[in-house]
Amino acid sequence: MKKGFTTGSCAAAASKAATYMLLTGQEKNNIEIETPAGIMFKAAIVDIKRQDNQVSCAVIKDGGDDPDVTTGAHVTATVSLLENGMESLEARPSIIIDGGFGVGRITLPGLDQPVGNAAINSVPRSMIEKEVLEVCHFLDFKGELKVVISVPEGKELAARTFNPRLGIVDGISILGTTGIVEPMSNKALVDTIRVELNQKKALGTKIAIVSPGNYGKEFMKNQFNFDLDSSVKCSNFIGETIDICCQLGFEAMLLTGHIGKLIKVAGGIMNTHSHEADSRMEILASAAIRAGADAALARNILDCLNTEEALHLIDDSGFLQATMDIALEKILFYLDFRAQGRLKFDCILYSNEFGLLAQSKDAKNAFTDFT
Repeated sequence: MKKGFTTGSCAAAASKAATYMLLTGQEKNNIEIETPAGIMFKAAIVDIKRQDNQVSCAVIKDGGDDPDVTTGAHVTATVSLLENGMESLEARPSIIIDGGFGVGRITLPGLDQPVGNAAINSVPRSMIEKEVLEVCHFLDFKGELKVVISVPEGKELAARTFNPRLGIVDGISILGTTGIVEPMSNKALVDTIRVELNQKKALGTKIAIVSPGNYGKEFMKNQFNFDLDSSVKCSNFIGETIDICCQLGFEAMLLTGHIGKLIKVAGGIMNTHSHEADSRMEILASAAIRAGADAALARNILDCLNTEEALHLIDDSGFLQATMDIALEKILFYLDFRAQGRLKFDCILYSNEFGLLAQSKDAKNAFTDFT
């Protein structure tokens, strides 16, 4: 299957090309960057617009064989020379990065960027800065530049993403951690999970430590001294992962993850992809009511756009720990229901802002068996 390149890679490539054209006065119809994955991205440059102190250009997003609503979008970079751009006191280039039309703006906490920032995630920001600085150093430019990323189709595309529910308004996000889009069918993903679990079992592991992905890697390292890279990544396929663990004869499974993903399991949802099911706020609200919250708090939870926002409301009302204990109890119930008693389960729940939310009594013991 054909790989694609993320919106972050497109933004970085367009920024590099626009910077080159601005500082040299020469037109650039293609550019090459190195992605964080170490794979080179050769991008065609389109929509070139040049002014005295500003150049904009675009790279058309190609998601490869991965079904992605942003494929075909024009990821545009506008690079401007600021007024004091040629008089940097520090004798080194300075880069300001922001979002323009069609790039979302963060309105709620708990995401990669703080409230008020453009929805350009940390890795794409680093990629943009790296590529622009490379051109600046090559041309011995020591001034100040402003890079604005925009996506003309972004507002329309955002309605087909989860951004509105996350509190990201007016556009799409500029995303990517490796710069590469790895297309995989559902079957291929589940087959990959099976291969990883089979390998762990062959190495003598009795307890499968499973996580949806690497989200929360720093938390797991600091809190449990566990490298999340060592876990088996189940993506959204929690139910299928349980089935495979049972088939391979594991004794137990430890599931670790962010509340925004695992709260769905507390409602019996075994495929946590947003296209399959959501009900995060409904499940949180019901857990809060069981913990003693009133109807007013439940209504406020239902109006929340993400779980971090809901956790703040529950915490302010004094029901956070009780609510998380109830959510954990329901998660363990539905995990066991799927396995029909064939596996012992433990679970660790955490969030960006609150850290550890809840853990089952034997969760820590699982790490001593894992090899």
